[in-house]
Amino acid sequence: MSKRPTLSQILPKVELRRLQTKSNWRALQMLLFNWVFVFAIFACVIVWPNIVSFTVGAILLGGRQLGLAILVHDCAHKSMFVSERVNDFVGHYLCGAPINLSLYDYRDSHLKHHKFAGTDDDPDKIFVDKYPITKASLKRKIMRDVSGQTGFRDTVRKLSHFTLKQHWPWLIFHLSGFILIASLGAPAAYLMWWAAEIFVFPVIVRIRQIGEHGIAENRGQRAPRMNTGTTLASWWERLLLAPNYVNYHVEHHQFASVPSYHLPELHIRLAQGGYFDDYNCIANGYAEVLRRALRPDGLEHTAV
Repeated sequence: MSKRPTLSQILPKVELRRLQTKSNWRALQMLLFNWVFVFAIFACVIVWPNIVSFTVGAILLGGRQLGLAILVHDCAHKSMFVSERVNDFVGHYLCGAPINLSLYDYRDSHLKHHKFAGTDDDPDKIFVDKYPITKASLKRKIMRDVSGQTGFRDTVRKLSHFTLKQHWPWLIFHLSGFILIASLGAPAAYLMWWAAEIFVFPVIVRIRQIGEHGIAENRGQRAPRMNTGTTLASWWERLLLAPNYVNYHVEHHQFASVPSYHLPELHIRLAQGGYFDDYNCIANGYAEVLRRALRPDGLEHTAV
């Protein structure tokens, strides 16, 4: 029986260093894609103002709000642009401000998540600790999301901590956005941002969280292949549920210094080397993620 290759054999140091190399051009492409997409969504609704365009736009916009959050995540790791100052500026002002997310607060919490993943000290454990759950429990959670209960609660919580000193970038973004949209004769289109944030963003985040850690083989283990999951997403899932390569989460936890735009290549290298062999950390699409998040219907569970 052949011995399983080590991680350094699967990915030699020279290859790892290449994948860790940051590219300002690749980072700028990701940033521009997200914002051009946002502008295109609003443009379509302004040009074709009707309930169908508004609804489809809000769904797509929820995916882009997650996309901005993922760019904040990448900048929090200082792994997007070459310059740390550029990472901080882009992450805090161009990506975090629109969704009322402070890069600096997020960085403190998220780095603890990486440090303590697989332990009771993981600050993100609360989001996935009860999975797998019953179908009835998952249905209740998703209904709270799509009905706006989760989003309204989270929005009120954010706004309750509003201070002009800290949140002026968020205020400027929304005031300038409303003025611009109103000047184009479609002030109601501005409400699409809030519809996306309240009714769409929460369910997308929930599904993403389940895929990342909710269906992990053993969340009490320190190894990323045990406490984290990767989802092989289709093009439309990448558009809506897994923007900016966030679905390659095992790879990210194993090599957090690798920029997200290199994660697809990293995944291929690891897969070809047998890194994932004998581990149940890969899901083929988010339909499989949701199936694996379920306990048998007949079993009682306290999670709601």
